[in-house]
Amino acid sequence: MEFSAKQIASFINGEVVGDENATIHTFAKIEEGIPGSISFLANPKYSSYIYDTKASIVLVNKDFVPEKEINTTLIKVDNAYESLAKLLNLYEANKPKRQGIDPLAKISESAKIGDNVYIGAYAVVSDNATIGDNTSIFPNSYIGDNVKLGNNCTIHPNVTIYNDCRIGNECIIHAGTVIGADGFGFAPTANGYDKIAQIGIVILEDKVEIGANTCIDRATMGATIIHTGAKIDNLVQIAHNDEIGAHTVMAAQVGVAGSTKIGEWCMFGGQVGIAGHITIGDRVRFGAQSGVPSSVKTGQQLIGTPPMEERSYFRSSSVFRKLPDMYFELNALRKEIEELKKTLNK
Repeated sequence: MEFSAKQIASFINGEVVGDENATIHTFAKIEEGIPGSISFLANPKYSSYIYDTKASIVLVNKDFVPEKEINTTLIKVDNAYESLAKLLNLYEANKPKRQGIDPLAKISESAKIGDNVYIGAYAVVSDNATIGDNTSIFPNSYIGDNVKLGNNCTIHPNVTIYNDCRIGNECIIHAGTVIGADGFGFAPTANGYDKIAQIGIVILEDKVEIGANTCIDRATMGATIIHTGAKIDNLVQIAHNDEIGAHTVMAAQVGVAGSTKIGEWCMFGGQVGIAGHITIGDRVRFGAQSGVPSSVKTGQQLIGTPPMEERSYFRSSSVFRKLPDMYFELNALRKEIEELKKTLNK
């Protein structure tokens, strides 16, 4: 399908600068733009590419002022990145959607399957599971006993959802993810570690997206809960009885120990480690590789181990590099002081 600059501008409330009849049929990065593609400029670091890009249309922020002539058609919007996201979602929504149950899928007779559902080859839907309308389950995924999957969900290949877990509407779970494996619960004894039965479940509320190869453990009792709109990246570990607040986002390799409660609209950089049995307030931000041993109040922006305010962290980092020299200087000063003491005592 082709769209003109005029049509696109109408959809995203933008202003065309250039040829309103310029048409596109694909997307491209600004540095890799080709005729017939649309790109965007949101980060000033990429501004130089706009003067040479071959993209037919480029989305820019309204405050963008070119330094020289531009050959492409611009569409000025309030937020170029958000506008691009709207267009990408529109593009994705118009893709043909698979429907039907592959003859190689295994569906329990007691399972309840909604309308317009797709279930791929070698996928398994177990006893008393419920699959909502317009949900897609791709090949080799496993849906355990009594699992409830909402409407308009996408379960990518090789996903495992253990028994009794509940998935809300419009959730996306990427390949290789495991929902509802046992929490890491063992009781130390004289002979080793005895397993503690994990009889709880996992609940994903609406519009949650889980990246590839992420693990969300079932609760020992009760539920591990991921609230509405949370977005969790690849290779993340969420332990038993955790609660992740609405619209919180976590980058790759974050690890959250058990029984921790995390607030709404938090942002965790890659490889952040969170201790168990603590509480993180709303709108807290942790920089990459932060280690968090204790509770954190609402609204803080922290980095490091233990975490500290960003400005203090970076100031401290500049001192860390000088510590070896400072150590030798300190020892030299100590020797001078001792020599002065000896001289004065005489």
